[in-house]
Amino acid sequence: MKRKYIGIERKEARWGFAFTVPAILFFSLFSFYPILNALYTSMFDKRVLSLAAPKFMGFGNYSYIFTSPDFWNSIRATFVFTLGTFLPIVIFSLMLAVFMVNLKSNKVRGFFQIAYYTPAVISSVVAAAIWLIMFDPRGLGNQWLNALLRTPGVDRKWLADATMVQVSTMVVYFWKYIGYFVVLFITGLSAIPPAIYEAATIDGSSKWQAFWRITLPLLKPTVVLVSIMAMLQCLKTFSTQYLFVQGGAPRAPINVITLNIYTTGIRNQRIGRASAMSIVLFLIMLLFTWMQFRFSKSEEVEY
Repeated sequence: MKRKYIGIERKEARWGFAFTVPAILFFSLFSFYPILNALYTSMFDKRVLSLAAPKFMGFGNYSYIFTSPDFWNSIRATFVFTLGTFLPIVIFSLMLAVFMVNLKSNKVRGFFQIAYYTPAVISSVVAAAIWLIMFDPRGLGNQWLNALLRTPGVDRKWLADATMVQVSTMVVYFWKYIGYFVVLFITGLSAIPPAIYEAATIDGSSKWQAFWRITLPLLKPTVVLVSIMAMLQCLKTFSTQYLFVQGGAPRAPINVITLNIYTTGIRNQRIGRASAMSIVLFLIMLLFTWMQFRFSKSEEVEY
């Protein structure tokens, strides 16, 4: 009996599939199933601790949240936070990455990378707790800003004023995550061959022209990656707003969707409504991710 010959490409395909099975199972269990379960739960009037059978409502929970002023305030708070944090993080992380790559000393570059990346490894809860102390009327937040503006003794009301509390949450996220995205940009910049810059310099190109004509176009895949990751990180923000509210800050200005989901599902025990909010947030994140891919679609970058 002849033994069937299996080509090396088919063997590689089989091994490749075998190695992806654990990842598929992991995402199915912890990502796909919760999404489907949330979609199913959003169709019912379900209470967390109630022994009564959940009552089927169809799209009743969606009708309720879309007519709720509290939910639309959460949409507003989420978009204000995202716009106020997303754009500065992407722009300043790119600027810092370019600055660090152009440093001549490896020791100085390594110091800056560690200094900026350190907050990224700190827990979000710890980061928020640190800034709660700094935003105290007697904390460093007032002292530094007053020293900069030469206005001694002025209380900026970081955790009391509606506008300032929104700025406070943006500052915390900016401080915590900018180092992480700086490292991603440095990785993308390091992949650009130096020979391209050498050729541009010989042709008489300035550093500013090299940045706009060489660096930015070749860095486009990294910019898209950082933009999507930063946007998703901002849309699903929760711990900073939660801890600030627990610390006495007004809820309404920073009542983002995730905080509203927690309040509705855990505290008010309306898990059906909370699931409906989760599905809406998931669709918003999916829409914005698709839009970024759609508008940034271009030919593959080649060196």
